[in-house]
Amino acid sequence: MKYWLVKSEPGAWSWDDQVRETEPVGWEGVRNHQAANNMKAMKIGDLGFFYHSVKEKQVVGIVEVAGEYHPDPTDASAKFGMVDLVAVRPVVRPVTLAEIKADPRLQDLALIRQSRLSVMPIGDEEWRIICAMGETEA
Repeated sequence: MKYWLVKSEPGAWSWDDQVRETEPVGWEGVRNHQAANNMKAMKIGDLGFFYHSVKEKQVVGIVEVAGEYHPDPTDASAKFGMVDLVAVRPVVRPVTLAEIKADPRLQDLALIRQSRLSVMPIGDEEWRIICAMGETEA
């Protein structure tokens, strides 16, 4: 199993929106080649942090990959695809970007190094650290 982080602007699609869905939701609208390549590497059963971007800048939940990379119907160019995600559970305590940046063990995260990337891998150890910070089972 691999771990990921997916970002969403809560005004466009929030954790609450994700939780309300009873069926897997297509993670559509990604138009960055590196983020798309990350989605191509996602497999069913992989887990990811759901991250509220823009003003909140915090990990708020955990999602599971329920459908592997397939065409994104919102992309008129047909160059990009999407994966399907389902909500697993909220984190007990949201983990802010400031907290992540303050932890020296997390300094190599793409979240810090490539702040505009919307879909990124998270290593096993980093996953455990952030789950512990969020008081959530890894």
